[in-house]
Amino acid sequence: MKSINNIIRCTALAGVVMSYSSVFAGNEDRVGSAGATQLLVNPWARSLAIGDAGVSHVNGLEATFTNIAGLAFTDKTQIKFNRTNWMGSAGIALNAAGVAQRISASSVIAVSIQSMNFGDNLITTVDLPDGNQGTFSPRMNIFNVGFAHSFSSSIYGGVNFKVISESISNLRATGVAFDAGIRYVTGEQDQIKFGIALKNVGPVMKYKGDGLSDQVNILATGGIATLEQRSATYELPSLLNIGGSYDFNMNEKNKLILSAAFTANSFQKDQYRLGLDYGMTLNRVAFNIRAGYIAEKGIFKTENRSNALTGLTAGFSADALVGKNKSALGLEYAMRLAGVFGVIHTFGATISIK
Repeated sequence: MKSINNIIRCTALAGVVMSYSSVFAGNEDRVGSAGATQLLVNPWARSLAIGDAGVSHVNGLEATFTNIAGLAFTDKTQIKFNRTNWMGSAGIALNAAGVAQRISASSVIAVSIQSMNFGDNLITTVDLPDGNQGTFSPRMNIFNVGFAHSFSSSIYGGVNFKVISESISNLRATGVAFDAGIRYVTGEQDQIKFGIALKNVGPVMKYKGDGLSDQVNILATGGIATLEQRSATYELPSLLNIGGSYDFNMNEKNKLILSAAFTANSFQKDQYRLGLDYGMTLNRVAFNIRAGYIAEKGIFKTENRSNALTGLTAGFSADALVGKNKSALGLEYAMRLAGVFGVIHTFGATISIK
C-alpha cells in the first residue's frame, strides 16, 4: 500500500509539472528566438559525458543542472570545479564551481556559479573602426541556489533558483529563473529510477545601459539631446526533461547504469538522449567510464542541423576513497561533439565528504 501511495503521489506531481510546462511549449519555427541560451549548456563533466541522459540518476551538485531532485542524494558535503574550453576557442572559457551541503537527514542545499568569459576584445566604433579605445570583456554568469528534499524512501524533489547576468562594455541584462524536479525510485535494490524536471522558467530579459543611448544635435536650437533606444525583450529557453534509468548491479564492485531521456524544448528541436555509465572499484579507487548520444531531427544532414551540441559524448572519472568514512577525491573528464566546431573538452575535480 505504501508503494502504491508513493506512485500516486509521484504521478500527481509529474502531472502538475507537465501541465504547467505546456504554457511554455514551442515548435521548430521558434528555433533561435530565445535568449540566455547559456542556460542550456551543461558545465559538469560527469553528467554531460552521458549525453545529459541522467535525469533520473545523476546525484549531488551536478544535479543542479540535470534534475535538481538528485541533489537530495548528496552524502554530506561536495565541492566541485570544472573548466571547459568552449568551441575550440582559446579565448572563450566556461568555468563552473559550487558546493553542496546536507543540512538535515532529509534536506540538502547547494550554491554554484557558472561563468562564460569571452576574453578581451577591442572596442570599435564607426569613427574608430580599428579599435583604438581599449578593450572590454563580455561575460555571461549564472548564479544558482538549490534545495532538495527526501519526501520518502521513494520520492525526492527539489527547486533551483538562478540569477542570469549578461554584460558587454556598456550594456547589461539581468534575469531570474527557476527549475523544479522530482525523482521516483523503486525496485528491490532501488535499481529503477524515473525523473522529471522543468527548467529555465522565468520572466523575459532585456538589455539596458549607455550603449542604447546617443547624443544628437538639435538644429533649431543648437542644443544637444540624449536619445535612448528601447531594447527588445527575449524569452528564456524553457524545457521539460523526462527520463528513466536502470542499475545493473553485477556485484559490490561493478555496476552499469543504462539511462534514457527526452527533452521537450520550447525554442529548439526536441531531443532524445541515451547514456551508459560503467563503474568499478579497485583498491579503494572508483573508476567510471561513460558514453552518451544526443539525437534530434535532422542531425544527419548538415543543412538541416540547428544545434551543434548533438551526437556523441564520452568521458571518465577516478575517485580515490580516503579515510575510514571513504570520502572521495576525484578527477573527471568529458568530451562532446560540436559539429563544425570540433570537440569540446571539459576537465574537473570533485571532493565528496561522507
